[in-house]
Amino acid sequence: MYGFEAMTFNIHGGYLEAIVRGHRAGLLTAADYNNLCQCETLDDIKMHLSATEYGPYLQNEPSPLHTTTIVEKCTLKLVDEYKHMLCQATEPLSTFLEYITYGHMIDNVVLIVTGTLHERDVQELLEKCHPLGMFDSIATLAVAQNMRELYRLVLVDTPLAPYFSECITSEDLDDMNIEIMRNTLYKAYLEDFYKFCQKLGGATAEIMSDLLAFEADRRAVNITINSIGTELTRDDRRKLYSNFGLLYLSLWSRGTCCLRRY
Repeated sequence: MYGFEAMTFNIHGGYLEAIVRGHRAGLLTAADYNNLCQCETLDDIKMHLSATEYGPYLQNEPSPLHTTTIVEKCTLKLVDEYKHMLCQATEPLSTFLEYITYGHMIDNVVLIVTGTLHERDVQELLEKCHPLGMFDSIATLAVAQNMRELYRLVLVDTPLAPYFSECITSEDLDDMNIEIMRNTLYKAYLEDFYKFCQKLGGATAEIMSDLLAFEADRRAVNITINSIGTELTRDDRRKLYSNFGLLYLSLWSRGTCCLRRY
């Protein structure tokens, strides 16, 4: 943290920093992981975790346990702690923490729409959604037949609404269009988050620039690999790439060198 930032940090961030340091002390240690490796049943895992901060979340679960139950309860602990920090945060930290949840919202939207397309039960799909990405009207996503309806009926009142400007078409939702929608939403979201962090400046901009650039590059590689052998053209693919990141800078530099030749 820079000196001038540290001067006023405790005014708004001191309490939350103390909470985060407390959560760090509750992380599983190397010894905990070694003991978990020696567990032979899920009940053994529950017994070992009962001595950690995960204990209260698992203590009332009856035997026999399922792996999904352990994952669900451990995730619930993370979500409870995250929501507590979000409630205690003030601007601009509260907006920063909300930005982190938008990725889960996008994944939940795609999960519901894709599952509905394949005639899966909506309640079953809702149980698979990430808790940090839930919003009030998510269950009504199943009624949308195209992206325009998806925006008008459901997403207009959510934080994802601004990211839908490039997605709104009258085309019916199918597997290809849904995947294009996911990548278009992520592109807009990552670019918006990147601009927000750059506007904050300081240590936040320095650290988050690298993290978001890595995520942009990772998604660019995934898009390229997954689009091989599909109907997506090179121009279609390029529209899905984020306008920042090391790969973007490399592409821009090569393009500049080519222009200089002429």
